[in-house]
Amino acid sequence: MQRDTGGHAVALAASMDQLFCGKPGETFFCTSDIGWVVGHSYIVYGPLLAGMSTIVYEGLPIRPDAAIWWKLVEQHQVSVMFSAPTAVRVLKKQDPDCLKRHDLSSLKHLFLAGEPLDEPTAKWISDAIGKPIVDNYWQTETGWPILSVPRGIDPSLQTRFGSPGFAMPGYDVRLLDDQTGEVLTQPDQKGVLTLGYPLPPGCLQTVWGDDQRFVKTYWSSFAQHQVYNTFDWGIRDADGYHFILGRTDDVINVAGHRLGTREIEEAVSAHPAVAEVAVVGVADELKGQVARAFVVCRDPARVADEAGRKALEAEVMQTVDQQIGAVGRPARVHFVNVLPKTRSGKLLRRAIQAVCEGRATGDLTTIEDPAAIAALLEAVQR
Repeated sequence: MQRDTGGHAVALAASMDQLFCGKPGETFFCTSDIGWVVGHSYIVYGPLLAGMSTIVYEGLPIRPDAAIWWKLVEQHQVSVMFSAPTAVRVLKKQDPDCLKRHDLSSLKHLFLAGEPLDEPTAKWISDAIGKPIVDNYWQTETGWPILSVPRGIDPSLQTRFGSPGFAMPGYDVRLLDDQTGEVLTQPDQKGVLTLGYPLPPGCLQTVWGDDQRFVKTYWSSFAQHQVYNTFDWGIRDADGYHFILGRTDDVINVAGHRLGTREIEEAVSAHPAVAEVAVVGVADELKGQVARAFVVCRDPARVADEAGRKALEAEVMQTVDQQIGAVGRPARVHFVNVLPKTRSGKLLRRAIQAVCEGRATGDLTTIEDPAAIAALLEAVQR
């Protein structure tokens, strides 16, 4: 089958103008790995189609120091930057002076995508660099953003912390009840985020060599609707802003209460001492499943001894109680120096869950730091 290169180019060129507000002659800086979909879409094709210069940078945001990104912004007069929430959370643990060392006057926006962007992280980086933060939500399968705030279409549109925004042109976004398939039309109703047929240019058209698998996997979840299933939970507020609550398979069933790991992570992140957090559901004989949170502290000295760990764990539990109620409280909060991630910044949640349940972690060839698994095991056994 011939690749839909024309449709891919149309989608990328449209999003560069409508969403990223990139102009010919400006410079675009995307920090993604080149092998990930964001890499080839927005390091290579997107900026070049828009007549922009593009930066290819290999390395972590803290080497040689935590100012390296901002040095590149100043050096190359970057106007639009695109990164991931995980990378920003890494910066929260570094010297805050690194964020003010370089001239960022050329930078118009910082776009973040790749996983849900929690409100505390978005507000922190916005305050730190003094620039608008624009979330956007999409998938490898779609090739370009599904939800965002397209200021290139309407400059008056405002971002809302914690929300990737509105449907981009070409996407028919619907929230469906996971049990009945009913289209949810009232504000703040939790449902499965789906896309109506047909998908716009740039999206996947099949699974290579297996059309039936494509139909069965993505288009067969709701018998009464012909919709593409993103397998993500979402809600839409009264103003039309969407909020992504996590994967439909990342739901923890605690004594009959269904909780998304994303909801609990958001609550844990509200504690000012938390730099990064991952929450997983772990099998439990009594409750079926319980949530466990793994936290990287902004100040490791706070959890250097047992007394400090217990005190901060209690504080985090109290924060969760205040944010979403006692039902969302993790069974345990473990403190680690690093979370297991792929080299492109994705959290390896399945590996974390396997460590908690004493199972083999499976293939870890994409892990950035193999020592992270040993650190997890030590924290669980502590």
